[in-house]
Amino acid sequence: MKLRLKLLRPALAAAALVGALLLTTAVPDGPAHATPAPRAAADTPVGINGQLKVCGTKLCNSRGIPVQLRGMSTHGTQWYPHCLTSGSLDALAQDWKADVLRVSTYVQEGGYETNPTHFTNLANSLIQQATDRGMYVIVDWHMLTPGDPHANLSKARQFFTDIAHRNKDKNNILYEIANEPSGVSWSRIKSYAEQIIPTVRAIDPDAPVLVGTRAWSSFGVSEGANESEVVNNPVMASNIMYTFHFYADSHRDEYLATLSRAADVLPVFVTEFGTQNYAGEGDNDFAMSQRYLDLMASKKISWVNWNFSDDHRTGAVFKTGTCDNPGSWVGTAPLKPAGVWIRDRIRTPDAFPVG
Repeated sequence: MKLRLKLLRPALAAAALVGALLLTTAVPDGPAHATPAPRAAADTPVGINGQLKVCGTKLCNSRGIPVQLRGMSTHGTQWYPHCLTSGSLDALAQDWKADVLRVSTYVQEGGYETNPTHFTNLANSLIQQATDRGMYVIVDWHMLTPGDPHANLSKARQFFTDIAHRNKDKNNILYEIANEPSGVSWSRIKSYAEQIIPTVRAIDPDAPVLVGTRAWSSFGVSEGANESEVVNNPVMASNIMYTFHFYADSHRDEYLATLSRAADVLPVFVTEFGTQNYAGEGDNDFAMSQRYLDLMASKKISWVNWNFSDDHRTGAVFKTGTCDNPGSWVGTAPLKPAGVWIRDRIRTPDAFPVG
């Protein structure tokens, strides 16, 4: 069973209080910040591909050609807003050459429910900053505990209504409506999706919607099921994808085979993965991770790595303390081994069609 342990390190108690005072801008960088050269707007992922849409089992660009996005997820914005600065986002877009940023707005654990206005404003700010850098944005409703998405249904309606109204004219948004459902049936998750998707579509009809799957977005594998329950009972909506999460040191061949089978018959987006164990900590298994990346490249499955912070766990890309005393965000010096590895894979040239 996959269990996520995303706890505050003691030093972050003060940072969380500071984060609650932030309005709509990222924390400024220290004086040592170095900025890589920006990409021309036409050469950015959004500039090349435009409005994305689901075509068959693939994510396609505005010309109907399948594409693969690769990028990073924030950690919870209630804990690590100080890792999301103009300099760090410049580095992600220009040095890492990321295609997509996943903005993770936790619902509980000191997140959205404590101050909806603040966390909506913070998400909107990060969406705009990613947009300004030509990246796609996944708006992640990071429900984790409780695992039943219906527990936060009214909050989700309000959040996605507010986000969609603010960003409906953008062409780079994807809405992830339930991060990791757990302990509930697929039919209940499907029911939730079929209530939230119309909320988004009434305001932003063109953006793809990403639907979490059972058992921590594992297509049910972590609770003894598989992708067949989704195949046999899909969400009644178009322009949607289903999410799959894995942590390579824990989730081995059964998970890899499930992802492969599912992607042959369903549109799948890996909106979270790590090279460590299911808690995002412990040793990195780069060999198993590369097997997943090779599979996703061969089937054009888009992916986002967890996570763009300096959390003490091995899954956070920055060395602990980097975000408290930022110097240059560029290159490998501020990165842990997992950060060095994933940056190198994001930086490999995109095979985006330009014709």
